[in-house]
Amino acid sequence: MGQINKELMHRDAPIGVFDSGVGGLTVAREIMRQIPNERIIYFGDTARVPYGSKSQETVTRYSEQIVRFLRTFQVKTIVVACNTASAYALDTLEKDIDIPIIGVIKPGAKTATEVTRNGRIGVIATEATISSQMYTKYITNLNSAVTIYEKACPLFVPLVEEGLWKDPVTDEIARRYLTELIDIDIDTLILGCTHYPLIRSTLGRIIGEKVTLVNPAYETAIELKQMLAEMDMLNEEEPGLGSNRYQFYVSDKAEKFVRFANSIINYGILSAKTVNIEEY
Repeated sequence: MGQINKELMHRDAPIGVFDSGVGGLTVAREIMRQIPNERIIYFGDTARVPYGSKSQETVTRYSEQIVRFLRTFQVKTIVVACNTASAYALDTLEKDIDIPIIGVIKPGAKTATEVTRNGRIGVIATEATISSQMYTKYITNLNSAVTIYEKACPLFVPLVEEGLWKDPVTDEIARRYLTELIDIDIDTLILGCTHYPLIRSTLGRIIGEKVTLVNPAYETAIELKQMLAEMDMLNEEEPGLGSNRYQFYVSDKAEKFVRFANSIINYGILSAKTVNIEEY
């Protein structure tokens, strides 16, 4: 990470969170639950979703634009609430930024390593996250005796984006993707895309109750809380009414985003503003 400039950080400043679309809302939701006094500026790149099928160069360029946009709000930290962007762009972003920035891969990898009993960990994610092998790299660094089985599940993101969480087609696709992981007796499964917790009940039912599901969205919120506490940057006072505690921005389809967001976050998302992210 680049040199952190504490003078740029203020306790009551918001946290920037971004994702390729709506999946990062699972991370925002966990931040709201775990550190409720914090304000959040969320950006969903709904015009350019999905990131999982794009090149590292493209995802990095997109991520740099979004970080420049979030910095206009004087955020005190940024959460890359997208596994693909965490895999492809986080190293570059860390070098270029003077406030703390965290991704979702390391927290999920750490927890999976701690909870596995038989040392057989499955990872489901987008094609880009799987091809980056970032989960394998982090897990192996923590415990070289663990065996990791990775599976790209590219259809889950569009199914989630369309709201087909409990649809028979999602069941069928999940069964096809997960069969080989069931056959090799994993005991831990990382939901390696922030969209996937929205179909957690389907995945859990198909993979079986003996397999522990690891939700990096939750683990990231916990790590963020610890990091802010260590830096003495937790907001100690609850934001007042009318303080725009949670603000949402998208690059396209704001109305669809708001409908989706209200279905998973119970904190009253009244609006989302559309931003021309290519200007940043």
